[in-house]
Amino acid sequence: MTEKIRIKDIAERAGVSVGTVDRVLHDRPNVSAPAREKVEKALEEMNYQPNMYASALAYNKSYTFYLFIPGHKEETYWEEIEEGAAKAVEYRRDFHIDMKIIYYERFNDASFRAKSEECLSQHPDGVVVVPAELEITRDFTTALHENNIPFIMLDSYMPELKPLSFYGQDSFSSGYFAAKVLMMKAFDQQEIMLMKQIKNGHVTSTQQANREVGFRNYMKKFFPQVKIIEVNLPLDCSKEEHSTILEDYFTHHPHTHHCITFNSKAYLVGEFLLQTHRNDIQIMGYDMVARNAESLRKGNISFLIAQHAYMQGYSCIDALFRVIVLKKKIQPVNYMPIELIMKENIDFYRRTQL
Repeated sequence: MTEKIRIKDIAERAGVSVGTVDRVLHDRPNVSAPAREKVEKALEEMNYQPNMYASALAYNKSYTFYLFIPGHKEETYWEEIEEGAAKAVEYRRDFHIDMKIIYYERFNDASFRAKSEECLSQHPDGVVVVPAELEITRDFTTALHENNIPFIMLDSYMPELKPLSFYGQDSFSSGYFAAKVLMMKAFDQQEIMLMKQIKNGHVTSTQQANREVGFRNYMKKFFPQVKIIEVNLPLDCSKEEHSTILEDYFTHHPHTHHCITFNSKAYLVGEFLLQTHRNDIQIMGYDMVARNAESLRKGNISFLIAQHAYMQGYSCIDALFRVIVLKKKIQPVNYMPIELIMKENIDFYRRTQL
């Protein structure tokens, strides 16, 4: 067992006072350059490893981290993000960590600006940012930099904005992977349905758009003859309105036997197929939200790609904790694993590695 190094031992080795060593260790002022050099040399020679946890606890400071994400309904990827982030706060409760959530409206620049100003006015210690379009997000992140507020980027990676770190899937690779898996089953098909949830004419995240790029890249390269037919389900429509859209599609496309969506609501199609007794259609979607998992167990969904949303939320808050509280360095890019979940292995899937 490594012998504990005391401040007194360091002081004796450096030939300075205990108070000087304490000031150097805590990066306080009023230490001459020669004295600091002696202490740092002694620390290196003794291979001193500070107990960051003990120091942070002794400092007894409180911290508030903000989760800046789109507003959403239940049973979505974002709900899992929130749960993971809350777990990280609970796990670090001894360090006086708190978290607040600010929601902005997707594809509403005025909402993003207003909510980002609200976030800045609260003087957060750190922020987890789900970006909007690049330029409007840049205004927010520039202000964060100017105020020395560290931020982690989630969902979409924009390295030009210089986040402290990023957590999420490699969206292009994920979409490419999804196409490859799907076409192992649908290699002889003439058409595939692509279900999108849209708001104001846009899919509801940059991540989903990037997955589609990867998907189409694979399809163009290996299955250019397959027709990809888009079905748009407006985000704010009712279940009945969605059913009408889906009924119209499947009535007019009886040869569609495979569907894919890049969002967390594959169950919208799965539950419709169950209700209308269409058993010859397979669905591939994303995220282990409860209704997706239920549809997978019932056979309405054939495949789900897990992106560990819960772990993304947990990891973002934990990363802020390690940087801000423990003063540690973290990895700048953290891609989540791309995992394929089926009925046969769903009960062995773990959304958390804790």
